[in-house]
Amino acid sequence: MSLVSATGDLQLKSVLIATDFSEASEKALRHALAIARHYGAKLYLAHVVSSIGFTLAGPEAVNTVTEIVWRDARQLEARLLQSGALASLRHEIIVCQGNVWEELEKVVRQEQVELVVIGTHARRGLGKLLLGSVAEHIFRHSECLVLTVGPGSLQDSPVDGSRAIRPFLFATDFGEPSLRALPYAISSANHFGTKLVLLHVLAAAPTPEGVNRPTAGDVMQTRENARMTSLRRLAELVSQSAKLAAEPAYLVEFGSPSEKILQTASNLKADAIILGLHRSGHIDAKTHLPWATAYEVVCGASCSVLTVRN
Repeated sequence: MSLVSATGDLQLKSVLIATDFSEASEKALRHALAIARHYGAKLYLAHVVSSIGFTLAGPEAVNTVTEIVWRDARQLEARLLQSGALASLRHEIIVCQGNVWEELEKVVRQEQVELVVIGTHARRGLGKLLLGSVAEHIFRHSECLVLTVGPGSLQDSPVDGSRAIRPFLFATDFGEPSLRALPYAISSANHFGTKLVLLHVLAAAPTPEGVNRPTAGDVMQTRENARMTSLRRLAELVSQSAKLAAEPAYLVEFGSPSEKILQTASNLKADAIILGLHRSGHIDAKTHLPWATAYEVVCGASCSVLTVRN
């Protein structure tokens, strides 16, 4: 069910921050607090004590760790209340035991959570960036909206009202998932009064059809034709959707989708990247914007990334 109303407004009633009390979670928490306050949503602060590491030690060890986590959670709550961050904000602290993703998924379903906010270190390992096991599971499997706040994101959320919000970048492959995400991109841009930039990335060297030995001129003409076709499709997407308050911008780039999305977001100094993704059952589906691309964007983005599943 879409959270965008008939009038085009995004309506959020519940936000969950999955926290492990780390520095990465602290940044994500600030974003979650700002979003919950802005939309008048209830905030859930959730932590799951994983039983995996304490299997041999027995249930007593898990219970001991859970008590410690509750103490840390209450201290965090007290600090946030004292600072005013939780003032007049409906909130609930949840501490569970078990498999991290399974327990978080239960909370999301039971409380009808509409947005999950996660922070990640995006550490590098084996030649690639790694989200971390918990963030990885949430990012890949959560069926609600997910906002990933990575190390490149600003410390504070742009929705806190302290400054004008910069452009939002909507990357699309024209597939069904991205079409499902477009109303969220339009609604968010209108809500915050900012420009929406639509981006489509094409292969670096499109092959001319019906030409055995294409010349450089053939390739250049094919690229230009493909670019113009994609620009028209981007404009059509907007013309068939809810009206944008600010004039949108359309961009077509050639090359690696993840590299071009990250580069464009950096050049725009974008405050958010919005992507449409397949449900978890189609994680390995081969599309122009596959999971590998989305993963690289989430890890390397200079701003927060909102992922919407079809």
